[in-house]
Amino acid sequence: MISKIERKIAFRYLKPKKKEGFLKVISIFSFTGIALGVAILIIVMSVMNGFRTELINKILGFNPHIIIKPFEKDIKEDDLKKLTSLNDNIIRTSFTFNGQGILISKQNTTGVMVRSYFNNDINKIDLIENGIIDGSLDAFTKNTISIGKELAISLNLVAGDEILLMSASNIQTPFGNIPIQEKFKISSIFSSGLAEFDQNVIFMHFDGANSLFELSSMDLNLELFIKDPENVEIIKNEVQEIFDEYYVYSWADLNKSFFGALKIERNVMFIILTLIIIVAAFNIISGLTILVKNKTKEIAILRTLGVSKKSIGKIFFLTGFAIGFFATLTGVLIGILFSYYIEEIRYLITSIFNIRLFPEEIYFLSQMPSEINLGYIMIVSFFSLLITFLATIFPSLSAARLDPIEALKYE
Repeated sequence: MISKIERKIAFRYLKPKKKEGFLKVISIFSFTGIALGVAILIIVMSVMNGFRTELINKILGFNPHIIIKPFEKDIKEDDLKKLTSLNDNIIRTSFTFNGQGILISKQNTTGVMVRSYFNNDINKIDLIENGIIDGSLDAFTKNTISIGKELAISLNLVAGDEILLMSASNIQTPFGNIPIQEKFKISSIFSSGLAEFDQNVIFMHFDGANSLFELSSMDLNLELFIKDPENVEIIKNEVQEIFDEYYVYSWADLNKSFFGALKIERNVMFIILTLIIIVAAFNIISGLTILVKNKTKEIAILRTLGVSKKSIGKIFFLTGFAIGFFATLTGVLIGILFSYYIEEIRYLITSIFNIRLFPEEIYFLSQMPSEINLGYIMIVSFFSLLITFLATIFPSLSAARLDPIEALKYE
């Protein structure tokens, strides 16, 4: 335990005298460095956690949780009976087709990913049904398509416009093979919140895709949506055992490299920003070492008055640790505050300096997400206090080992 007199002396040392200006500067740098390191670490971790959570929600909002693709034979409706044992875990199933095409408008031409559904199935995709900003899915028929907001902006299209869609399938003519082209009316425009998705993906009725791509039964995929997509691997393995003659993929398989890179980036950022705290902690070592040197006479007097070595060590330990503790606390408060209002801060900076922070086409999201995780905050705080603890040990031991006779000899 630390006595009252030890605390009083330690906190008095936190206020350097006027002639100890350099020591004051070092203390300020130590405090600022640790506080900024902790705050930035919490902000970065919160934003990256927010990115991960938001991307997962977006991906699960318009992508199937499990995809079954044909291999040597096609998938039939009778195959759905094999999933009876998993009915408690499966929300719905649907047959779909995914392909590529070229969209031709009056303004421009661009390649697109085509996803086709039956009318009832597309109405069950939450991010699309709830993200319609122009038009309606009620008019989703064979000769209509639904496009994303970013694609509509880039091609200057609105609901009701007609476009030409070209597929890779060919038809034979007297002049040779030419790609199949058909006109479609834009029934609706959606905004999923993922800029890249809104730019590159269009939805088409299954009958329209069948005509444009001349589909065969081998082109159809079976998509499964389950109740707990976070634990998709368990259900995927069971599905793979049932459909051992087909390819089975989960949403995690299709996005493994992306989330793997995100995890590596988060870990690297944690290490780099932790180094900031370590550098700031070295300032505490320097500051305490100088403080011990400046207080040599006082230490000697305290020792001659009967103050133990242990008490001397605790006084200087408390002085250094107090800097780290209050700096960590300040950093945590700043980090939480900035993380909570990160989108408002981004908007303010963008408005004042007229610059784009985190552009949608690069970061995939239309706004900056943030997820404050109490566990990460506790880990960051623990490491900060641990580094501070280790940084104060050497100067404290030096002060405790100081010989009062030798110290007073040269005074």
